[in-house]
Amino acid sequence: MGFSRRRIIAACAVAALVPAGCGGGGSSTDPERGKDAKRFSLTITRNAIEGGKNTEEAEWIAKKVIPAFEAAQKAKGVTAKVTFRGQGVDDEAYKTKLALDLKSRSGTDIMDVDGIWVGEFAQAGYLRPLSEVVGAPADGWDGWQHIPGAVQQLASFEGKRYGIPPSTDGRLLFYNKKLFARAGLPEGWQPKSWADILTAGRALKKLPGVTPIQLNAGTAMGEATTMQGVLPLLAGAGAEIRSAGKWTGGGQAVRNVLGLYAQVYGQGLGDPKLQQEAKGRDKSFEEFADGRIGILGEGDYFWRDVINPKTGVAKMGTRNQDVGYAMFPAMAPGKGIRGQSFVSMSGGAVTVLNPNTKYPQQAFELLAFMNSPAMTKARTAGTPEITSRTDVNKQILAGDPFLTFVADRILPITAYRPGVAAYPEVSVALQEATAAVVAGKSPEEAAARYGKKLEGIVGGAANVAPADEGPAVGASPGPRRGLRDRLPGGLRGCLAGSAGCG
Repeated sequence: MGFSRRRIIAACAVAALVPAGCGGGGSSTDPERGKDAKRFSLTITRNAIEGGKNTEEAEWIAKKVIPAFEAAQKAKGVTAKVTFRGQGVDDEAYKTKLALDLKSRSGTDIMDVDGIWVGEFAQAGYLRPLSEVVGAPADGWDGWQHIPGAVQQLASFEGKRYGIPPSTDGRLLFYNKKLFARAGLPEGWQPKSWADILTAGRALKKLPGVTPIQLNAGTAMGEATTMQGVLPLLAGAGAEIRSAGKWTGGGQAVRNVLGLYAQVYGQGLGDPKLQQEAKGRDKSFEEFADGRIGILGEGDYFWRDVINPKTGVAKMGTRNQDVGYAMFPAMAPGKGIRGQSFVSMSGGAVTVLNPNTKYPQQAFELLAFMNSPAMTKARTAGTPEITSRTDVNKQILAGDPFLTFVADRILPITAYRPGVAAYPEVSVALQEATAAVVAGKSPEEAAARYGKKLEGIVGGAANVAPADEGPAVGASPGPRRGLRDRLPGGLRGCLAGSAGCG
């Protein structure tokens, strides 16, 4: 990385970490400006390019959305010119470009961001709530009634909507029905507690050559450890990693999560070596497809793209017959977040408006048009996916039991990662805590170490929720890096769903 790029990352990350920092997107603007224009131009960007990265998305915009929108405007006596400026770069480069454009009050009118970037950009002043950019029409859009409240959280920060999420995903438990039958477990398995998962794991342990439970752990698994393991379990323990502006420290909820890890790996129900391998996650996919893992926590990406009998990276010809799926249970019935008995985590992209657009009303009209039932169905034609719209899902997923299950059962109970700059480092701290437990540390010691490190990441104990009562085992907080050393972490991101990385 050259000097100029380091300065770019530093400037953007400082802005994201300090609300009053650099920016310009936060200046007041009139949502009515350009409202009555009979001729206007708009631009769209996302990390997609025809013939390259996410080519289907690029083709959908260029060949479906733009012609249809321009024709609809022409029918109203308005001349609209919409241009798509596709990108085909890695996610960090794409994110940096968006940040620089917004910082300088330039860039396209409509853009896609990873949902986890929304809060970060909002804190920097690069994005503003739709209700401020557009005014009343933003809250009056009829599409909101078809997007579950839980899914709307993907595009929200501190209770305000910043864009529209076109699609999302969910985390759940997959299990091998053949192995379950051999272990005397039910074919239609739905655990109601963590104890039920452990009970099934102990039954599967009796089968030779089988790893009962694959619960991602450690730093080699990266964000998969956090998103497919820690965060769903934390939600099941009744807590979110960040809520009401405070981070969840090493209190009882985190100790409970690490306690489950301790039972899985301490009782030989999981393979600790798998969590340490550089390609451990890929190996876990192969082992599940080969019938050597009984239960695996993953995103719906696993079913769609990993063990897909035709196109999967770990093809499983008998997937539809031999693989079952279930919701993540809370620690005990009613003990999950919002009093839920079942929980999940989701990710995805969000389509947002540039607050500096010259035509906020027309830009929102185009944004809403892109997320209309007709355009949503056009986007998913031939490649069914879980859209954010329940009305569309009922139509396009009718013949797909698995995606219907995720849309109907998972999305209403899901939660999302906090879209703030400190999250990537907090995620690594959680990964390290699981690694410590797998290596034999007690949940209490690992939680205490995590809590200390968390304070160093988020700016002190004042930004951490008060710890509940319970043992607080002293532990060294480990090396504390300065802000300059931590800056790149705030800019790392992965467009959730594009490669199943989160």
